[in-house]
Amino acid sequence: MRTFWLDFNLAYHNVVRQKRRSAIAVGAIAFGITALILASGFIEWTLVDFRESTIKSQLGHLQIVRPGYHDAGKADPYAFLLPDTMPELEADEFKQIRAVAPRISFSGLISRGEATLSFIGDGDDPQQQEVFGDALQISAGRNLSADDPYSIIVGEGLARNLGVNVGDQVILLANTASRGTNAVEVTIRGLFSTVTKSYDDSALRMPIDTARRLLRTQGSHTWMVLLNDTSQTDIMLAELREKLQKNGFEIVPWYALADFYNKTASLFTKQIRGIRLIIALIILLSISNTMTMSVMERIGEIGTSMALGVKRTGIMRLFLCEGVLLGCLGGLLGLILGLLLASVISSIGIPMPPPPGMARGYTGQILVTWDIALESLVLTVATTLAASIYPAWRASRMQIVDSLRHNR
Repeated sequence: MRTFWLDFNLAYHNVVRQKRRSAIAVGAIAFGITALILASGFIEWTLVDFRESTIKSQLGHLQIVRPGYHDAGKADPYAFLLPDTMPELEADEFKQIRAVAPRISFSGLISRGEATLSFIGDGDDPQQQEVFGDALQISAGRNLSADDPYSIIVGEGLARNLGVNVGDQVILLANTASRGTNAVEVTIRGLFSTVTKSYDDSALRMPIDTARRLLRTQGSHTWMVLLNDTSQTDIMLAELREKLQKNGFEIVPWYALADFYNKTASLFTKQIRGIRLIIALIILLSISNTMTMSVMERIGEIGTSMALGVKRTGIMRLFLCEGVLLGCLGGLLGLILGLLLASVISSIGIPMPPPPGMARGYTGQILVTWDIALESLVLTVATTLAASIYPAWRASRMQIVDSLRHNR
């Protein structure tokens, strides 16, 4: 341990001695780590916001359905209806469950005057849906209400294509459970938007009791479970499966249904890996250049040290310590700058236009997690250590006589 601290003390003095070169190396490392933290934090915030919006506006954390509903339910939806009564999920046993909302899904035609379009519809419990928050943004009018059963809310894209607005009356036509057809006249109570533009172009929602009357059936297709914390999804999934699967129910987590989110997350993950590779190359070249120049300028000093009895491993260890010290200084400086800039930028906000496939723009922020900070520091130290190996090895392999002759 004493040798270790002695090496680091000597490394520190050597780093301080070469102020300009060390400052350039530390600055390059700090710049790279700051850029990595900001990029990673922005993507992390984007994915978290996208995930929570998808869960609350469309999927819920967990869905309780009949086995096979998500595979064959579109072809024969009435063969997968759940009973009217939802299971009792006691608060003491399932403390993470915030709400359980029934939903019945269907499709049909929506008409106004001579204009007719197809739609996909969901019948929701208005009171339970209030718990899901504002992920389903009402851009005009008001949300569903149990006091106004013959009213609907329509996606912005569907309303625009049909040429309707809040207060207009439309006719919904759908196939019933008995293979017939039924129609109902309703009033548009509001327009909504979600994170997915393709969904808004064809979706509408209505009170579940009205949807059941339209379809002439009872029950629902899905019991949507909303949790207090998304990180508890897998834990609650295991507990609910243990309790409900024996009763002929299937519990599906949100991530098994969020295809668009999964593809987006995969794309962003690849982008972050590319950024990390670029930052690692910047650090590698910077430290390697700094250490190589340091070795060339200290050939005589290296020869003198070995002549006085310092072993080759000691020489190599000394230069490795210098590289790691530069990496640690640059990494800590970059981390501090990254956290400071992330805080300032998040307080201001980053105006973002609607990404491809999404319905609306958003104001972005930067979310720096412990994982991002730790991975950035590990990347810095590991890369600087790797960059220092060859110059340190080269210094340790010098011949004493040639090194001493270099002093002349």
